[in-house]
Amino acid sequence: MRKLIAGYYHLLNVLLVVAVAALLVPVTLQMISRLTGLIPAWIWTEEMARFLFIWMVMLGAMIGVRDGTHFDVDVWPELKPRANAMLRIVSMLFVLLFALVFVWYGVKFVQFGWNQTSELADMPMTYIFIAWPLTGLTWLLFGGERLLADIRFLRYGAMPGDAPQTREIGTGSVV
Repeated sequence: MRKLIAGYYHLLNVLLVVAVAALLVPVTLQMISRLTGLIPAWIWTEEMARFLFIWMVMLGAMIGVRDGTHFDVDVWPELKPRANAMLRIVSMLFVLLFALVFVWYGVKFVQFGWNQTSELADMPMTYIFIAWPLTGLTWLLFGGERLLADIRFLRYGAMPGDAPQTREIGTGSVV
C-alpha cells in the first residue's frame, strides 16, 4: 500500500509540474497581446489559465497534505515528541473532517456541472469540477496515512522505517 501511495504522490508531483508549465503558455500569450500588440488578444487564454490555475492549486493542496506542509501553523512551542504527535493527530482530524466536506460537496458540485460546458472551449465542466472531490479523497488518503503514523508513534514509539512527522521551524524542510 505504501508503494501505491508513493506512486500516486509522484504522479501528483508530475501533474503539478505539467500544470504550472502549461499555465505559462496562456499567461504569456495574454501578457504579450496586452503589452505589445504583436499577437491578437485571444480570449481562450483567460479560460485556459483559470482552469489550469484551479488544478494547480488543488494539486498543490494534495501534495501539501502528504508533505505535512499545507495545514501547518506554528502556534505552540516545541513540545516533547509525544505531545507533538498528539497535536498533529488533533490537527489531522480537522483536516480529515474538512476533506469529507470537500468530498460531499464536491460530488454535488460535479453533479451540478455534469451537463455544463465551458463558454469558449466547449469543454465539459466536469473536468474542472472533479478537482474538488478528488482533492478531498486524496486528503483522506494522505491524511489517513499521516494519522496512522502518528497513532503508531503514540502507541509504540518510533518504528523502524518511519520518518518522523515533525517539521523543522525556519528551514522549510520536513524532518
